[in-house]
Amino acid sequence: MLKEFRKLETSWTYLVTGGAGFIGFHLSKRLLETGCRVIGFDNLNDYYDVVLKKNRLNILESYEGYTFVKGDLADSEAVNNLFRKYHPEIVANLGAQAGVRYSIENPNVYIQSNIVGFFNILEACRNNKIHHLVYASSSSVYGANTKVPFSTVDPVDHPVSLYAATKKSNELMAYTYSHLYGIPATGLRFFTVYGPFGRPDMAYYSFTRKIIAGEPIKIFNNGDMYRDFTYIDDIVEGIVRLLSNPPMPDKNSTPYKIYNIGNNKPIKLMEFIKALELCIGKEAKKEYLPMQPGDVYQTYADVSDLINDFGFKPDTLVQDGLRKFVEWYLQDIDV
Repeated sequence: MLKEFRKLETSWTYLVTGGAGFIGFHLSKRLLETGCRVIGFDNLNDYYDVVLKKNRLNILESYEGYTFVKGDLADSEAVNNLFRKYHPEIVANLGAQAGVRYSIENPNVYIQSNIVGFFNILEACRNNKIHHLVYASSSSVYGANTKVPFSTVDPVDHPVSLYAATKKSNELMAYTYSHLYGIPATGLRFFTVYGPFGRPDMAYYSFTRKIIAGEPIKIFNNGDMYRDFTYIDDIVEGIVRLLSNPPMPDKNSTPYKIYNIGNNKPIKLMEFIKALELCIGKEAKKEYLPMQPGDVYQTYADVSDLINDFGFKPDTLVQDGLRKFVEWYLQDIDV
């Protein structure tokens, strides 16, 4: 573990981009409950139902320490004004255009949000001397790697989707800015995050909706796929432990680090569906389809660095995480 593990600094201001998003909402809520001041930034786009994003915001805005600013990461003036007005010490850049398959249909959106937008964040961090930039990368950067578990020292030079390529680009851009300007930066490769208030475009969410409605669910590669499903609370716990603990300089005097945050226990898609069926109390109608462009066969996180540096690893069982999701879904969604 770290020799001097610094607890969350509640006197600082935390900027959370993608603040109305799935992970951004949960992180913001956790920070607010700890007594931190949080600035949320989001463009509230319609990639999925904006009502869900507004419902998340309604919860966050009930906290005294929360301020929401609507704006687009690709708008450099809006980003610069945000930093000048609120002077964040910590930046959690979770704002991005998500989705592997959608990146094949609408590539331009990914370049604007994930490349131009991330560049604007890096420039703002450089000009405002922040204490730590933590940003979302993705397990998708591992592409079709066959060596498992996926380690942060593995080559990630063969992405199989534009989304993955933008996330790999973010890692390279962040390292460069960290090296040139001394910005402490930590990239987090998230592995298949799920849980309450999740994204409707994710498989587990659409599976739940369709199973309840009696509609068939689409199962790609005939169900022969493995995913390292990671519950949202574990993701947030990992982020929170990192925020006040920027990385030490590497051999090139660059304060930069990448971590995997995953459950370290991949589950076959069919087993995941079976667990979901048990939580819902209803068997799914199934439509089996071939592998889709951009998909990968398996994800599997090596989290040894997370354990060694922070004494933490995700450990929520899929059965428990899905039960909490289904309970939320049945309570909050009009089914």
